[in-house]
Amino acid sequence: MKTTNSLSQSHKILFLNTLAFTVCFACWTLNGVLVTFLVDNGIFHWSVVQVGWLLGIPILTGSIMRLPIGILTDKFGGKYVFSLLLLLCSIPLFLLPFANSFITFALLSFLFGMVGTSFAVGIGYTSIWYPKEWQGRALGIFGMGNAGAAITTFLAPSLLNHFSVDDPQNGWKILPVIYAIALVIIGVAFLIFAKNKKLENNTKTVSQMLQSLKSARVWRFGAYYFLVFGCFVAYSQWLLPNFMNVYQTSLVMGGLFATLFSLPSGVIRAFGGYLSDKYGARKVMYWVLSSSVVLSALLMIPKMEITTTGPGVLATKKGTITEVSNEKVKIGDTDFPVAQKKETESENAIFPTKTSWQQVVVEQNQTVKKKELLAKGITVIKFDANMWVFLILVILIGISWGIGKAAVYKHIPEYFPTEVGVVGGMVGMIGGLGGFFGPIIFGYLLTATGIWSSSWIFILLLSAICLIWMHYTITKIMNEKQPILAKVIDRQ
Repeated sequence: MKTTNSLSQSHKILFLNTLAFTVCFACWTLNGVLVTFLVDNGIFHWSVVQVGWLLGIPILTGSIMRLPIGILTDKFGGKYVFSLLLLLCSIPLFLLPFANSFITFALLSFLFGMVGTSFAVGIGYTSIWYPKEWQGRALGIFGMGNAGAAITTFLAPSLLNHFSVDDPQNGWKILPVIYAIALVIIGVAFLIFAKNKKLENNTKTVSQMLQSLKSARVWRFGAYYFLVFGCFVAYSQWLLPNFMNVYQTSLVMGGLFATLFSLPSGVIRAFGGYLSDKYGARKVMYWVLSSSVVLSALLMIPKMEITTTGPGVLATKKGTITEVSNEKVKIGDTDFPVAQKKETESENAIFPTKTSWQQVVVEQNQTVKKKELLAKGITVIKFDANMWVFLILVILIGISWGIGKAAVYKHIPEYFPTEVGVVGGMVGMIGGLGGFFGPIIFGYLLTATGIWSSSWIFILLLSAICLIWMHYTITKIMNEKQPILAKVIDRQ
């Protein structure tokens, strides 16, 4: 009976943690929709780079503060840290409607971005309530709070449009207030219903707790998390302007498509925890990183039209041009047919389409030599980057990253059972920095290349680096510890 009651209490805490994390994550990604709306409607006139900074600033706060928040969770327990975090972060959201400049908006974004540290609190607070055999699933279920990004991308565009009907200039100001109220409600509920619990006999100093960060494993997991979590956060915000610019979708439709990326990725995290418990995180991460390489390689191909030189028409004899028309060139009595340009209906084609024609470059009565060019060839290769194919690929890579997020965190309680908050906070911080740097890097790449899909080239390189690093580490272990390989390998 004691075990059943204990597990019931654990499930209650898990539910509260997941609910709080979902709301926090929704607030954390608010700028992705809000800033896009403000710029597209001319309420603020920010450059692409400024938009990138506004998308990334809340992510920066939520990333760099994860480590100290994780330490506080280990020392004082998750109930009070989580409650205080929720209530304090509501204040800058209440003040956001009063922002009237880039600097003010950026400062308030920096402050409410603290909600992103909720992950470090929840990881430490959840893991302490569950036995080892349950932790993969429990942390995976908690991580489903990532779906909060889907709540924002799905509901926020419609709410912004609704609030702006009567007051186009100021209607948007209602949205951050709604988010602030949600934080207050959950914060109060946490204080009332949650039960505090912290590590027993935890007398380590902060310096001692930080010793675990010297482990190379922490930094390796952090690199994986930079990809599967950080880039997920970045694209949760970046996909909306991407769809609107490349495919001319509306704000609501673009938000729906962004939701189709973020929602499955968040929800499937629990399944990723199950897979990690059953098959081991190494096997799961091999699949995740390999699929990330393949899918990003497909996604990096831009919507484009390439004009190049095609097969031309050469004279097979010397002589004088006796006739020139769009259809042919005549030398003496010999006709040389000229291919005409054909209009093709290739819009939304899945595969690239090719069109070739020839253009006359000689004149009547002109004397030509054998093998002289009569009509130059022109070939146009057009790739429409079909929107639905693009959307499917985006959903698939989101699902892959969702599974990877759970796999990365599977072994933290196993390897660092007394420093879950610290190590989880550090790995989360490294991963969260991906969410901060992602939109900024994407913004600079877009400015430099003029190609929206340039961001996927970055993802391809990062995925390949992570895969190679992991494979190198596994190979090294195989060479050093072959006699106990089966036992060691599944723990990496």
